[in-house]
Amino acid sequence: MQSIDETANGSMQAQQQDLPELSKLSLDPPSKQTQPSASAIYNNNYNAADENSSASAALQSYQKAAVALQASSNPAANPNHQVNTNSNVNSVGMKDGVVEEESSEISASDDGSWITWFCSLRGNEFFCEVDEEYIQDDFNLTGLHLLVPYYDYALDMVLDVEMPMEEKLSEQQQEIVESAAEMLYGLIHARYILTNRGMHAMYEKYRSAAFGRCPHVFCQGQPVLPVGLSDLPRNFTVNVFCPRCHGLFFPKSTRQANIDGAYFGTTFPHLYLMTHPDMVPMKPTQEYIPRVYGFKIHSSSLYYKNNEEETAQRRLEANDRNSVNRRKNRTSR
Repeated sequence: MQSIDETANGSMQAQQQDLPELSKLSLDPPSKQTQPSASAIYNNNYNAADENSSASAALQSYQKAAVALQASSNPAANPNHQVNTNSNVNSVGMKDGVVEEESSEISASDDGSWITWFCSLRGNEFFCEVDEEYIQDDFNLTGLHLLVPYYDYALDMVLDVEMPMEEKLSEQQQEIVESAAEMLYGLIHARYILTNRGMHAMYEKYRSAAFGRCPHVFCQGQPVLPVGLSDLPRNFTVNVFCPRCHGLFFPKSTRQANIDGAYFGTTFPHLYLMTHPDMVPMKPTQEYIPRVYGFKIHSSSLYYKNNEEETAQRRLEANDRNSVNRRKNRTSR
């Protein structure tokens, strides 16, 4: 019974709170109540109009956003959508070209051996792939351990031999081993291209002009062969030798021009032509003659002064050598 009474009292109190107070109600008749002025009515109407205009503007912007969202979700409804995406893809491709090249180089190392990856790098087009059987023969590697640091680790890297976990190297040591592996492979390459298999591999590149062509005009695009000026590493970069004019030139590519010349040696192009005499081309029959207004420059001109002095000095040196050799031969008799 008490709970019923309490609930009844609570409901009555809530109804009393909801009723307005009589003191707050106006007892004046409608005629005596204050009427709003004309200016107040005008201001209220003006504010309402502003609110309506802002609401309509918001509604229009919302409709435009909905139309744009629908057009982006439906490519057929927006004909310019494909053009924009293509331009974005092209711009991204131009910016990330280097990243794509690096990723392709890294993926190449995962697909094949270290030798295949190294020869496929940009700038290493002069190299041919050395047979692993040739590298595994210790006789072919005689004396290279004196020139290459971390020789054992570099040889394991070239032959794709996994390193034990307890012999893991630091990052600095790993970089040294990678450069040592490149040097070791280059020195092995200089010996391998002097064999029959190596010459055959280089012949394929020579036939396709992978080493470039002679820049001499009268050689008529004669393919060239790589050659070094020293058999020891870190002395000279690689050059190209023309079999037609016997000229020595720099490679066209800057990447190839930075390769060590010892990785090809001083013997390869000449031994290759000696073992394949049918590959020796004829020397150019034409010779460039300097002219001024159509007239040849006379040999007594200062134009030929330095050249004449060099040729005369060479002739004197040759005569001196011949005279010395004759005297030696006479004394020996």
